[in-house]
Parts: sequence; structure tokens; C-alpha cells
Amino acid sequence: MDFEGGIHNNPIKKESWRTVLTLAYQSLGVVYGDLSTSPLYVYKSTFAEDIQHSETNEEIYGVLSFVFWTLTLIPLLKYVFIVLRADDNGEGGTFALYSLLCRHARVSSLPNCQVADEELSEYKSSEVLLAGKPGGSRLKSTLEKHRLLQKFLLVLALIGTCMVIGDGVLTPAISVFSAVSGLELSTSKEHHQYIVLPISCIILVFLFALQHYGTHRIGFLFAPIVITWLICISAIGVYNIFHWNPNVYQALSPYYMYKFFKKTRRGGWMSLGGILLCITGSEAMFADLGHFSQLSIKIAFTFVVYPSLILAYMGQAAYLSKHHIIESDYRIGFYVSVPEKIRWPVLGIAILAAVVGSQAIITGTFSIIKQCSALGCFPRVKIIHTSSKIHGQIYIPEINWILMLLCLAVTIGFRDTKRMGNASGLAVITVMLVTTCLMSLVIVLCWHKNVVVALCFILFFGSVEALYFSASLIKFLEGAWVPIALALIFLLVMYTWHYGTLKKYEFDLQNKVSINWLLKLGPSLGIVRVPGIGLIHTELVSGIPAIFSHFVTNLPAFHQVLVFLCIKSVPVPHVRPEERFLVGRIGPKEYRLYRCIARYGYRDIHKDDIEFEKVLVCSIAEFIRSERHEYNHEHNHEREKKDYDDNDDDDDESMTVVGTCTTNLDGIRISEEEGDCREIVGTSDDHSNNNIREIKSPLVTLRKRVRFVLPKNSVIDVNAREELRELMEAREAGMAFIVGHSYVRAKKGSSFFRRVVIDFGYDFLRRNSRGPRSAVSIPHTSMLEVGMIYHV
Repeated sequence: MDFEGGIHNNPIKKESWRTVLTLAYQSLGVVYGDLSTSPLYVYKSTFAEDIQHSETNEEIYGVLSFVFWTLTLIPLLKYVFIVLRADDNGEGGTFALYSLLCRHARVSSLPNCQVADEELSEYKSSEVLLAGKPGGSRLKSTLEKHRLLQKFLLVLALIGTCMVIGDGVLTPAISVFSAVSGLELSTSKEHHQYIVLPISCIILVFLFALQHYGTHRIGFLFAPIVITWLICISAIGVYNIFHWNPNVYQALSPYYMYKFFKKTRRGGWMSLGGILLCITGSEAMFADLGHFSQLSIKIAFTFVVYPSLILAYMGQAAYLSKHHIIESDYRIGFYVSVPEKIRWPVLGIAILAAVVGSQAIITGTFSIIKQCSALGCFPRVKIIHTSSKIHGQIYIPEINWILMLLCLAVTIGFRDTKRMGNASGLAVITVMLVTTCLMSLVIVLCWHKNVVVALCFILFFGSVEALYFSASLIKFLEGAWVPIALALIFLLVMYTWHYGTLKKYEFDLQNKVSINWLLKLGPSLGIVRVPGIGLIHTELVSGIPAIFSHFVTNLPAFHQVLVFLCIKSVPVPHVRPEERFLVGRIGPKEYRLYRCIARYGYRDIHKDDIEFEKVLVCSIAEFIRSERHEYNHEHNHEREKKDYDDNDDDDDESMTVVGTCTTNLDGIRISEEEGDCREIVGTSDDHSNNNIREIKSPLVTLRKRVRFVLPKNSVIDVNAREELRELMEAREAGMAFIVGHSYVRAKKGSSFFRRVVIDFGYDFLRRNSRGPRSAVSIPHTSMLEVGMIYHV
């Protein structure tokens, strides 16, 4: 595991203009690929069936007016000027909003939260030092009191997440298919349907097959491709405006929306599902905020993407306003407005732009599934980091192939942009509705604004989005059922996993072993203590897990140093490396029992790394060195006399924050090399003088040599030095990982719902997901699994 992978590298707040413009340029290839390709299918989807293009041009002008005001109100006004400000320490997306609410209203779904987590830098930096409004206080207390409302908030966030995953299936299908459909103008109607579909499928398979290699090798091409595409569509738009209808700008007036509805009535309302596609990809501005900065994303959209799209849509409308007799086989598409001489180059650029846009949404899907897994809402999956330098570039094999199969099924099953557009539109607008709902709570609870402000926000933007949502939902049987079906499946998986994980943790909490039981065993724990370090993986942040007593009861020996390791996620995007660990003792010093809690944010990177053991031992050594001798002597004396009960949680109060050894420059260092086991504990400047103190092991053999290098002018008492020597010898002897292998079953008398969810749903997901050992890099030769049956 890489304990440095979570370094918060979001570029930030006070950048130079050169940095801002560079980020804006890069964001064009990552953020706006999907949004920039929407002109390929908006008009075609809008005029597919519900309305017809007539010689009065009222329909085309009305559609252009709707497109203009939709782009202005949703991406520009809502996202650029409002939603982007609701970042979670530089991160955006559905989980960023949910994380903000969890910290301000204490509605977190994570079961093992601690008071110490609230002392994290990023946890505290999100707090707004303003007096809360009376309405906000009442809303906060209501959310904290009612468990049902907390569950509803979690389900709402999961619905938005599931729709994003569904969009990861639909966006590549409609983008690539629409781009390739330009071939229909160059082939006969008998042959184009047999060409477009196979080529689209080949491109999609090629796209998903390349995910394993990551995008860092060709990512530098993304921005130039999207910029070329934007220049291309805006130039074609300008040409069509001046060549065909210079007065098309008049259609930007809202009056044409009124005329559109007056003439088309129900058909016009149903056609809003196609107009909605002009804002597909807008959510990426907020979701990808962690890779860029607010200012860079705002500049890229306001000055490049937005005007290019408006010109493109105006150009298409200008062309169509003078061309009313179009062959019905080809309907109204983007390519009919492209001059014939440049149609082939535009086709090539469109395909590349569609691939870039699809790549962005696929990568975003991987990222959001990782966040769900970190927050305990998705089964553990294999995560591969495709770049050691670029933050957030990951690859999940299982999800990649599932997305590919679903994407191919949608493409082959629908075979036209009409039904694909209906499906994609519903997914897009649902995510936006979820964002609007969560943002209204953020305005009150996090920004401490008046409830009236939040109501105005949700009523204005919510009504616009609800109008589009209703138009999309009415197309349920014409493709809109796909995102609903996908969302229900993923929601079922997520909630089943979350429910089972929560019940398993509650069982661990109720059955943990009391420290009083441990104290009665004595320093030897009533068994033989063998050389080495025993690392026990547990989800508990306090108390002794039942797996320990289960192991001790059945085996007569254990290691001389025991470490209870808990790897947990906290509701912040990143945890600084210097705040990574909480280290404390369990019982008196002579027991040599430690607890180590490794904390990660939901956007932090976990990398399997052979340095894990070294970092862990170093953090414990630093805890031993920095511990106050006087305090510990009295503290341990009191603890030996204290009668701990089963619900004792005092372990948390005595835990110390310890950073990783690479970030704590003033802390203890560890050096390991092959050789005899004679070792030293000295200071960092001992190499330049001869005052190194050696601690020799009784046996001299050729094995790993461990040395702790202490900070300069460091003073350590005799007891701490002896404890470090024992830790050093245990490290030399090796480390064994004890991992629980749980079998979760519903207890007798459980309801039918619980038995189905636990015995079938959760058990199936547990058996087909990665085990707890995936959280740390555990060599198979050093791992011991202890089986237990959990009756929840």
C-alpha cells in the first residue's frame, strides 16, 4: 500500500495566470469532450418523431431558443457560477456534496467514525465560521435525529452515482454511433445500416480494450483533438449563419419558445428529451474539479466551449431553416449542414472527439466506483493505477468489461440515436436533479444561507430540470427504461453491500473482547509469545476484535509484538500523509500490544507496495519514541487497576497522530538491509562520529538487519529503548498477517427481507469480491486466515 498516494495535489488557489490558462487548456480534453460532441445528435434526436420541420421554421427556431437558454441556465449559471463553489477541499461530484453534508450535519454512513477524525486539516478547513441561521439549525437537528432521513440522503446520493455509472454505458454508445453515422450520407440507404453498426462496435471494443494501458501516454492529444473539434464546429456554424440565414440570431429570444409550444403542444413537450442532450456532460465540470481548479474550468467553458456550441447550434439551425425537403431516411443530423467538400475530414475529427469524450466518462466511472468502495457502498474490486505521476488515473478490470458488454448491448439493441438519446437524457437529467437537491442542503447547512435562498435555488433550477425529466420519463418504453434498469441493479448491489457491511460491523462491535479479559491473561497473554510481529486486520477502531480471542483459544502461541490494524475511510477527499496514522496502546507497556489506524479520504490512492510493512513499523517506533515516559508510567499503572467493561472505548482518547516516515522529517527513521542481525539504535548524525550504541541479538545469523535512526539530539529513556529493541528484533524475525474470513448469516428469527439480503445477496457479493487482504499488500506466505461465522 502506498501511504503517500493520498497527497492532496489539487492545484490551487493562488495560481499564476499562466498556470490557470494551462489548466484551462488541459481541461478541454478531460472535462468537455462529452459536452462538445452533443451537436452530433441533438437536432437529430429532437426531430426524430415528436415534431416535424416545417417551412414556417417555428419548430427549428423554437428548438434553437430552447438549446440556447438551456445551455445558459444549466451549465453556465447553475454549474459555473454556483455549484462549482460547493467544492469539498477542491474536489467535486455527488460524493463531494454528500461528504460536506456528512461533516456539517453528522449524517455519515461510515460506522467507525471517531472524534479524532474531526481534527483532520481538511475536515476542519471545510467549516464556515459563520453563525448558523435558525432555519439551518432546525434542519440540521432534524437530519441528525431521524435515521430515516439519513438513509434517504444516502439513497439519494447513491441514485445520482448509479445514474453516472449508467451514463458511462450510454455516452460512449451514442457518441461513437452518432459520429460514425456520418457515413450514411456517403453510402446508399441499403448499405449504410450494415456499415455504421459494425464500425461503431469495433471502435467501442478498441476503446475499452485500451483502458488497461491508461491515458497518460496519449492524454496530451486529448486537448488538441477537442480544440480542433470546437474550432471546426464553430467555423462551420459561422459559415452556415452568414451563407444561409444571418437573421437566425433572432431565434435566441425566449418568445420563440412560446411560439414553439403554442404550435407543437404535446409533441413539443415530448421533444424536450432530445433538446436535453445539449447539456449532456455538464456534470463533468463539477465531477472533475479535483483535477483542475474552479477558475480554469470556468474560463474554459465561458470563453471557449460555450460560444463554440452556441455558434454550432445556430449554424445548424440557419442551414435547416433554408432546407425543408430532407430525405426522411437520413432525417435531420449534424452532417447534413457540413459542406460536402470537408465532410470526410470532419467525420474523422468527430470520431476522435467522440472517443475522447467517451474516455473521459469511462475514467470518471472508475473514479466514482472507487469512491463508493472507499465509503463502504460498493464491493471491493481490483484497482490498478495506470500512472504513477498523474493523480486519479485508475483502471478497474471487472467494471471495464461489464461497461463494454453493456455498451455493445445498447448499441446493437437500439441501432439508432433516437432511443439512445432517450436513455442518455434520462440519466443526465437525473444526476442534475440529485445535484440540485443536495446543493439546496449545502446552501443551508454548509454555506449558512437563509432557507429562502435554498428554496429559490431548488424551485428555479428544479422546475427547469423537472420539465426535462418528465419529458424524458415519458419515453420509458422507447429507451428510457435502460438507465432506470441499470440504476436499480447498481443501487441494489450498493445498498446490499452497505447494509451487510454495517451489520457485520455492528456484530464486531457487540462481540468485541473487553480489555479486562486481556489484563487477566498477563503479559504473556496466557500463551507462548514467539518472535515476530503479528498484524491483525480489523474494522474496529476501539476494543479487541472477537477474532483475536477466537485465535488465542484455538492456538497455543502468538507473536511477541501484536498490532491491531484498521484501515478506514473518512468523509474527506484526502488525508494528509502527516496525519495518516493514529497509533496507541492496548493494555500496559509490557504487553507489547498496539493499535494502528490508517485513515484515507475517499479520493486517496491506495497502492499495493512492499514498503507497507516498513512504514507500519516505523510509525509504531515513532509512537514509542515520542511517548511521554512520565505520563505513560502513571497511565499504565492506573489502567492495570481499572476494571474495563465490554463497552470500553478509552483506547481512542490515548491515541497519537503519527505521520508517514517519508513526511515526518524530524521523526525516527528505519533502515533495512540484508546481513547479520546485530543492530543499532542511534541518532541521525551517528554516521559522522563513533557514539553509536549497539544492541546485539543473542543469535547472529544472516537475515534482514533493522536499524532505527533517531532524530538529532533525541533523548530516549531506558524503557523506550528496550521497547524499540524488542520491536527491532520482532521485525527481523518477520511479520505475519492474521485476517478474518467471515461467513455472515442472518440470525434465527430474522425477517424474510434480512435473510434474503444477508444469506443470498451479501453472501454472493462477498464471495465474488476481493477480501480484506486486498486493503494491504499481504504476501500469501505470510497470511493466516481465521474463519468465523457472523450471525447478524
